[in-house]
Parts: sequence; C-alpha cells; structure tokens
Amino acid sequence: MTDRDTTKSIVLFIGFITVTFNLRPALTSVGPLIDAIKQDLVMSAGMAGLLITLPVLAFAVLSIFAPAFGRKVGNEKAIFLGMWVLAAGLLVRSSGLLSGLFIGTVLAGMGIAVGNVLVPGLIKKNFPSRIPLMMGVYTAGLGVSAGIASGISVPLSEGLHWGWQKSLASWAILAVLGALFWWPQVRRSRAAAGDGIAKPPGGHLLGSWLAWQVTVYSGCSAFIFYCLVTWLPVIIQGYGFSASTAGWMASILPFLGIPASFVTPILAGKLDNQRGLVAGICVFVLCGLLGLTLAADSTWVLVASIVVIAISLGAGFSLALTFLVLRADTVEDVASLSGMAQSFGYCFAAIGPMFTGFLFDLSGSWTLPLIMLMIVAVILMLSGLGAGRRAFVRR
Repeated sequence: MTDRDTTKSIVLFIGFITVTFNLRPALTSVGPLIDAIKQDLVMSAGMAGLLITLPVLAFAVLSIFAPAFGRKVGNEKAIFLGMWVLAAGLLVRSSGLLSGLFIGTVLAGMGIAVGNVLVPGLIKKNFPSRIPLMMGVYTAGLGVSAGIASGISVPLSEGLHWGWQKSLASWAILAVLGALFWWPQVRRSRAAAGDGIAKPPGGHLLGSWLAWQVTVYSGCSAFIFYCLVTWLPVIIQGYGFSASTAGWMASILPFLGIPASFVTPILAGKLDNQRGLVAGICVFVLCGLLGLTLAADSTWVLVASIVVIAISLGAGFSLALTFLVLRADTVEDVASLSGMAQSFGYCFAAIGPMFTGFLFDLSGSWTLPLIMLMIVAVILMLSGLGAGRRAFVRR
C-alpha cells in the first residue's frame, strides 16, 4: 500500500468514525434533561414522552426512503447532507420555542435516519475485507457516543451553567465536524448528483422471506431494548430502591453492552452461519428477563439479571446490524435491507414502551409486562434462527 493509499484509508476511517459518533447523541442527550425542558416550556408529561418517542417514529417513517435518496444523489453525498440536516435540527431544537423543539427533533431524526440506513452499505463497499471488524467498530461507536451524550448532558447544563438549550445545541458542533470530515468521501465518490448509484434491478425486498426474518429480528431486539431503557428504573424502584440507585443501576444497561457489541460482529464473521450465536444471545435475554421477575427479594439476582440483559442485548443489537451486511451481497441490497429492517423495526419498537406501561396499568405489577417481553424474546430467537442461516436476500 502506497503512502497515498494509507492517507486515503486514514481519512476514510476518521470520516466514518465522526459520522458514527453523530448517530446517537441527539437521542440520548435529551432524556437526562427532560425535567428541565418540561419546566422551562411548561410541557405535559405526555408531550415530554412524545419528544422521546418522536425520533424513533421519524426513523420508522424515513428509513424506508433513505435507500432511494442514496441512489439518487449517491450514498456519500446523502450522508453528507444528512449531517447538515442533523446540525440544523439540533440548533432549531435548542431555540427555546416549543414548536422549535419538536420541529428540530424531527429534522435531527431525518438526518440520523439517513446515516442509520446507509452506513452499513458503505462499510460493505469501503471495507470489503474487514466487514466484521468495522461492524464491531460501528456498533461499539454507537454505544460509546450514546453513553457519553447521556452522561455529560446534565454536567454541561448544570455544571457549566449552559442550561438545557446550550447543552443540546453543543452536539451540532459534532454534526458539523461529521460533515466536514466526511466531505473527502463525497469528492471521491463516483456517483454524481442526480445520477447516483445505479438503480438496483428487480423491485423491492418485501417479497423476501429472509428479509422479513432479518426485519423481525431487528424489530424485536429494538422493542426489548427500548422497553427496558424506558421502564427499568421504574421496575427497580418498585423493588424498593431509591430513584438515584435505580438510575445508576439502569444506566449500566448500554455501557455493559459495548464490549459485546464490538466482539459479536467479529465472531459472526468467522462463523459459517450465526444460528448458534442467535440461540445463545436469546437464551441469555430470556434468563435475564426471568431473573427480573424473581428479583424482588434479592439484590444480587437483580444486579446479575441487569448485567446478563445488558451483555445479551448489546450482542443482539450488533448482530441485527451485522445481518444487514451478511445477508445482502451488494451495496444496494444492504441499503434496501437496512431501510426495510429499520423502518418496520422502529415502528414496532416505538409502541413497546407504551404497551409495556399499559400492561403494568392493567395488571398492577411488572410480572405481566416481563412475561410479554419474554414472549418477544422467543420471537427474537425464531426469527434470528432464520436470519442466521447462510443466504442472501433476493428481490
């Protein structure tokens, strides 16, 4: 490899990392500041909940259109434009106006949706011999950036006296850096604006059973994750712990999943098929959920259950993203499968927290909601066993 090729590879990797680090902070930075936002803008609890759910709904609606947008202008340029839309959305969201809060959230969701859908395809295109490693870096990067954003939002707001507006707006700087560091890839792209990547032949993937198995697996994984992120602190408090203790115990959920999210794609790439990996992940998810139902009288069972769930969901999430690359043999099919899986998957995930809360109100305990999550985990396993077989989606 020449010095010029090495430089290109380094520039590509830096651009890839900066884009990856922009795909979660806009989401996870809001939750810790939601009380301050509610008080400042006089929002109801329902409106605050919508603010959390809105980006997920935006992903669900827009992900299906992202592949067509990438084909029209070129995937590299689409991601570049997505970073600028994200930056604009973050600034509008921080304007201090209630309307700006929701409009900006939708814009940010639009920008992130483009990256969510198109990045896996670009990994296949630009790192064909290192796909498992780069998928590990990608999924770990999502987890690290999500955790950092969640952890420093309040210190930025209160410790530096920025307030919630400047704290949220500060992430626009990262989005601008993402666009600037990604620009060399736009210049190198052979896809000219208006022509883009050649349109893939033969329609869509809705008729592919394998594509639906990947989609159901992705949706169930996200469903369980968002339900637990939303309600785990409340479940822990219901077992007699203080709000602060419940908060830090629940906060380990994304962080403990980071090592597993890095290792899983690498392991998946070494296997002839991923069925055994799916089975192991799902068994651990089921054991963790079962442990939560039995943890009322044992702190150790509760902590062990949270650790098992965190590791298995981290592995399951990264495997869902890795399936997008392993089950498609062209960059265009990766984008189409990614758009389908994330669109329908996020639609399913978006109803999870609300449905879980409904079951709790109906039964008065967390047993029924946790049983429901175990049923979803069984569906996760069944769909994953199909998605894990060695095959490619066909249009």
